[in-house]
Amino acid sequence: MERRTIGAAALEVGAVGLGCMPMSWAYSASRQDGETSLRAVHAALDAGTSLLDTADMYGPFTNELLVGRVLKERRGDVFVSTKCGLLVGEQHIVANGRPGYVKRACDASLRRLQTDVIDLYQLHRADPEVPVEETWGAMAELVTAGKVRSLGLCAVGARAGRRAGAQMHDETLRQLRRVQQVFPVSCVQAELSVWSPEALDALLPWCAARGVGFMAAMPLGNGFLTGTLTPGQGFEPDDVRARHPRFTADMMAANQPIVAGLRRVAEQHGATPAQVALAWVLGQGAQVVPVPGAKRSVWTEENAGAAGLGLTAEDFGEIASLPAARGSWD
Repeated sequence: MERRTIGAAALEVGAVGLGCMPMSWAYSASRQDGETSLRAVHAALDAGTSLLDTADMYGPFTNELLVGRVLKERRGDVFVSTKCGLLVGEQHIVANGRPGYVKRACDASLRRLQTDVIDLYQLHRADPEVPVEETWGAMAELVTAGKVRSLGLCAVGARAGRRAGAQMHDETLRQLRRVQQVFPVSCVQAELSVWSPEALDALLPWCAARGVGFMAAMPLGNGFLTGTLTPGQGFEPDDVRARHPRFTADMMAANQPIVAGLRRVAEQHGATPAQVALAWVLGQGAQVVPVPGAKRSVWTEENAGAAGLGLTAEDFGEIASLPAARGSWD
């Protein structure tokens, strides 16, 4: 698989990463299976994927434990990315950016991941009660201490829709300018996909101009762009899509032309709509690494195959002509 470089630390990863969140969080707990997920991770690594993206809040904690079982066997094959800064309560998720907490959270993640160093440590969300420079300074000390190799910032909480996504990215850019004065940012993680392209407006160009890596979250549109979901199929209450405005029966039906367009391109290459969607993300810049979430081997292998799919200028033109996604929180 093609290799790509993650930002200031110049660390190389396979062009297509793996988002491990669905194995433990946000996508139907009743369908989670640790052994199946482990096989999916190993299949991804065998196919050339190396970046595994997790977070302490996924589960919480259980996702890092699962990834840790893989690292114990195959640390040399893995670029591990995890996150701190969010606490999961019974009713709410709250931010915690206090320096002491960040350092304790890192030590706990290292134990769960069964490793002595985290390749990329990301701030999941800035704490409004703590200057982001203080949080970032504590994270920088972790690099100095040898516990972390590089630092990243997540543009989390973005809502579907151009206006909402742009507002979130504006706030992320303000945070990036502040923390960059403290310690180099190696990577930014934000949503980017055919149906959520808002990061192309300002956030991705900011990264490209500064040699900062870009981890594309939700590159398959929460599974919609795979073409495997049926309008009106419904989702379990604990599935994040049950509350997403683009996953109502009406909006899923209204957005089918997007999937149809991806399928037309896919048929010309003997590929799948998911692979075309990922190839489109890869085509947005040499520093872009999509991290599609998956929890079965068949999907991680299919996603890894997108790294070898070369879209033509005509393909990109056809995708650009597709209608904008409908359904948003705007």
